[in-house]
Amino acid sequence: MSERHKVNCLVCGAELQYETGYRPVTCALCGRLSESNVQCLNGHYVCDVCHSRPAGEFIALSCIASELKDPLAQALLLMRDHRIAMHGPEHHFLVPAVLLSSFYNVTGEKDKKEEKIRTAQKRAASVPGGFCGFQGDCGAAVGVGIFVSVMTGSTPLSVKEWRLSNLATGRTLITIAESGGPRCCKRNSFLAIEEAGKFVRDQCDIILPVSQNVKCEFTDLNRQCLHEKCRFYPPERVGQKG
Repeated sequence: MSERHKVNCLVCGAELQYETGYRPVTCALCGRLSESNVQCLNGHYVCDVCHSRPAGEFIALSCIASELKDPLAQALLLMRDHRIAMHGPEHHFLVPAVLLSSFYNVTGEKDKKEEKIRTAQKRAASVPGGFCGFQGDCGAAVGVGIFVSVMTGSTPLSVKEWRLSNLATGRTLITIAESGGPRCCKRNSFLAIEEAGKFVRDQCDIILPVSQNVKCEFTDLNRQCLHEKCRFYPPERVGQKG
């Protein structure tokens, strides 16, 4: 593959088709056999491992090294990179990665960042693409739960930590659901990071300096953009088409 497309199919850029049923498919990049309910109009299928591989390591290394305390500013820097597609499961890791990086930059415990971010990377890898529509649980909201679980050291047998990680996911999921569909990995990531900032403030008495009035830079890449119905839509674009 000489070029990695940022929108739609990573192989050819064609629009993706989603189905409710599953059928046998072969990853166009690694040849892995699987079953999926998504292919592009030209028949290409890219597995989640190949979709996320170049982005995942970029996210991890960037967040480990970052000195930024604003998780939304970190997220925007990452999203501008060609390795982060418009939509995709890489956002399920991007959300907890920027939150963990910012959290430990704020608390001054930077020595914890690498271990915590690598743990989040492993956990986020189990959240597949299309989780929002097919499982009714947006991966960006799950990413907030991953952040809180890693940050608090939660396990399935924890008490307070278990409650906090599930509460964080639930509150974030409600916020994302109320914003309306269809999926937009950028909008949902912005909302998830904002909600995580509120959660940490309320539950941990720690202030993450989350950017205010962020405006989306990716609307032209999203054919399903809600435009002025999305509060991240740039005000100067209101009334314009496309």
